[in-house]
Amino acid sequence: MEIDLGKLPFDLDFHPSHQLVAAGLISGDLLLYRYAADSTPQRQLKVGAHTESCRAVRFINEGRAIVTGSPDCSILATDVETGSAIARLENSHGAAVNRIVNLTESTVASGDDDGCVKVWDTRQRSCCNSFEAHEEYISDMTFASDSMKLLATSGDGTLSVCNLRSNKIQTQSEFSEDELLSVVIMKNGRKVICGTQTGTLLLYSWGFFKDCSDRFVDLSPNSVDALLKLDEDRVITGSENGLISLVGILPNRIIQPIAEHSEYPIERLAFSYDRKFLGSISHDQLLKLWDLDDLLQGSGNSKTQSAVADSDGDEMDVDDAMAKSSKGTKMKNTSKGQDFSNTSNFFADL
Repeated sequence: MEIDLGKLPFDLDFHPSHQLVAAGLISGDLLLYRYAADSTPQRQLKVGAHTESCRAVRFINEGRAIVTGSPDCSILATDVETGSAIARLENSHGAAVNRIVNLTESTVASGDDDGCVKVWDTRQRSCCNSFEAHEEYISDMTFASDSMKLLATSGDGTLSVCNLRSNKIQTQSEFSEDELLSVVIMKNGRKVICGTQTGTLLLYSWGFFKDCSDRFVDLSPNSVDALLKLDEDRVITGSENGLISLVGILPNRIIQPIAEHSEYPIERLAFSYDRKFLGSISHDQLLKLWDLDDLLQGSGNSKTQSAVADSDGDEMDVDDAMAKSSKGTKMKNTSKGQDFSNTSNFFADL
């Protein structure tokens, strides 16, 4: 299935329990579509969410609201049923909001173009922590719920680990010559995989984040802009040449290319709530919904049952001096805003 969005999309997210998919566009619009197998997707909402591009999109509150972030430095919560604004925080960050991810049922995290990560408590209706984690834009984030650690990658070439229990940046990797663009946790919490601008996958062992333990170069020279974990041993990659590939981790190998979105870079990948569809967006202005079973035919689609490893991470190395890095080159154009101020009314009506 294909959905012509009409404008360049930056992010997409699927509803956690219904056949709905949302996309944020360069125009600042938020689009919501209802999809079903063997039928044409129908647009449910079009919301002029931001004055600048809509870079980040996430369903929250069991899918009743959508949170979006923008270079206009605002974060908006929109009602899924009506499309009306629930709450808007005008100066959520001092720079463009580039990424939003879900953490727990009541918290989300946002990352900006200046390398700042903030955690928002939707019940307390406020920003509960702020981490000056990086020197360049936050490209991706992922959350280890067992140990309450938030991992972020950045254009400055480093990976950071923020401990949400101690509210500290627990550790940060040494500077990589590559900009880090995407991140997932695999192998039952034992490995962290990062996609880079040159196409190399960097593998970090949990608790030893100073330097990567392994490198996988077979996807080079095309940057790996998107990573999506299929299971503990396989990850789906989206590259700048438009290819979507299935990659095995330890042993590291390209199992097979599974789709070609277009000749343009893959911006984001996501699974539908029931994992029947894989969603992809690219610079061709299309949102494509792929039948996941069809994509994985012939790839040995049997989930490997690995022994569960202890991923608590409390013995993680803690760096006294965070690694400083040189500036990256892929930083997106930003629209500077003022420092965030009063956050007490954010999410007030959720």
